[in-house]
Amino acid sequence: MDKKVVDLYDEYSHGLMDRREFLKRLSVLAGCTVAANSLLALLENNYARADLVPKDDPRLYTEDTKYQGATGEVRAKLARPKGEIKLPGVVVIHENRGLNAHIADVTRRVALEGFMALAPDALSPVGGTPEDENKAIALIGQLDQQSTIKNYVAAVQYLKTHPMSTGKVGVVGFCWGGAMANQLAVNFPDVSAAVPYYGRQPASEDVPRIKASLLLHYAGLDEGINKGIPAYEATLKKASIDYRLYMYEGAQHAFNNDTNPARYNKEAAQLAWKRSIAFLKEKLKT
Repeated sequence: MDKKVVDLYDEYSHGLMDRREFLKRLSVLAGCTVAANSLLALLENNYARADLVPKDDPRLYTEDTKYQGATGEVRAKLARPKGEIKLPGVVVIHENRGLNAHIADVTRRVALEGFMALAPDALSPVGGTPEDENKAIALIGQLDQQSTIKNYVAAVQYLKTHPMSTGKVGVVGFCWGGAMANQLAVNFPDVSAAVPYYGRQPASEDVPRIKASLLLHYAGLDEGINKGIPAYEATLKKASIDYRLYMYEGAQHAFNNDTNPARYNKEAAQLAWKRSIAFLKEKLKT
């Protein structure tokens, strides 16, 4: 797909223009409204493709749960392998579309790798993630950042003190959630490992506060996010923080999202996932 089309969708999906303006500009790029509608079907997520791990997978225990956050009760999805063995925890942080079917499935994928996985709904303070992802994008932009960070800190604490937990907790986040994973590493020393996928970097002055080990995934064609890499990497090195950084050349922002055919990159996604699971096992299980 034309990079101009993907870049336009990225601007829209990150709240930089409203839907009417997006569709108008998409029609210009596509040549007509009919062609724009065909492109839109490819650009928007297809959640029918989400369940790589079935909701009723017999290997897993899953539940909808709640925990107390800074703004009140936070809704979340919990998944872990069946059995009585204590497990390290992983907080899964969603994109700016909220806690949708794709992220619920990613949470089950993490659990199958031997973790207690918890996916909080950042939109809990405003009633939870709506079915319309366009409304979710708008609501994400209205959240108070500091309260949201505190709600995710509470998620780490929830897993750390859970009776089925070993007490070690990591985080993995995607897009908006990648930025939040970086913020959790900055704001909570009890995070042992953080895996941000194409996430906006924290302020340079905050980087020395990071205690977690970091695994940073970036997409080669993600110019906006990638502008922040040099300064981030320089401060990580200066602060002697344990980190690994991988650039996936030819991949778009959100390349891990297999419900979005326009941006999903199977090769990059599978390699990044393999690295992520190995990293989390190394840092949380040893």
